[in-house]
Amino acid sequence: MEYFAHETAVVDNNCKIGKGTKIWHFSHIMSNSKIGENCNLGQNIVVSPNVVLGKNVKVQNNVSIYSGVTCEDDVFLGPSMVFTNVINPRSAINRKNRYLKTIVKKGASIGANATIICGNTIGEYAFIGAGTVVTKEVLPYALVVGNPSKQIGWVSEYGHTLTFDEDGFATCKESKEVYGLKDGRVFKFRSN
Repeated sequence: MEYFAHETAVVDNNCKIGKGTKIWHFSHIMSNSKIGENCNLGQNIVVSPNVVLGKNVKVQNNVSIYSGVTCEDDVFLGPSMVFTNVINPRSAINRKNRYLKTIVKKGASIGANATIICGNTIGEYAFIGAGTVVTKEVLPYALVVGNPSKQIGWVSEYGHTLTFDEDGFATCKESKEVYGLKDGRVFKFRSN
């Protein structure tokens, strides 16, 4: 086995788990899920069937990742954050054939206790604040907070707030990378 699973973890048949991944206490990885290399899944994690996690995904304690969710490389899922997969659930009505897809793009971070309503895409390197309820698409590099979520700014790939000048450029203080803002979208202009 090229990955680590704590003795209390349950890993069902037909899972693909990448080299260097760690699965901690009381977690359950269900059949047909795919987990990339070097992921870290904290305690009490559920990964439902057909979920896809890219490389280097960090999942903090008490997170359930339901069928229909895909997380690309380098995603961070904060403690007790929540995904949904049905818009109008009812206990007496089976809607498994109506699961909506949720995609969390490369490098995005979702804070503790945030809720992601299904059918939405979280853009590359977006930052979802703790306790936020995401009800619509989140743009790449967007900083969103609140219930319902509201964009309040932009962040760099390092997670630092970007302040754009009158020409539409911002420099990340830590990495010195330069970003541009055009037509309401951020792009990485260059790395120093």
